Amino acid sequence: MSETKPSVLFVCVHNAGRSQMGAAFLSRLGGDRVEVRSAGSAPAATVNPAVVAAMSELGVDLSAQTPKLLTAEAVRASDVVITMGCGDACPVFPGKRYLDWKLADPAGQGLDAVRPIRDEIEQRVRGLLDELGITPAQ
Repeated sequence: MSETKPSVLFVCVHNAGRSQMGAAFLSRLGGDRVEVRSAGSAPAATVNPAVVAAMSELGVDLSAQTPKLLTAEAVRASDVVITMGCGDACPVFPGKRYLDWKLADPAGQGLDAVRPIRDEIEQRVRGLLDELGITPAQ
């Protein structure tokens, strides 16, 4: 981990759903005590509207977020890399901690299908904060 604060990168294929939710929850719950990034191996044009709606229900606005392309630099700059279905497209560097979160893909799903994915990501992010020794903000 970096001496100042841990850095976490969330990666999925399109950076339009799971990784956006993970980054938003970590930013919200970790505040300025953690550095947060998200990216995709093949970014979509926009964040999934059902994901935006599901996060909005919890007071998290993703409407201005745009999917970003995964770069080797983003991986190098991160202490923890959380993959969410990017497969072999995720670069692997020595000395990084990798976690692979098996989650349903919200692509093409409606709001009712996205809510349980959102809730599972929030619980996993809370567990990650605990592992990093960071008390979640409320």
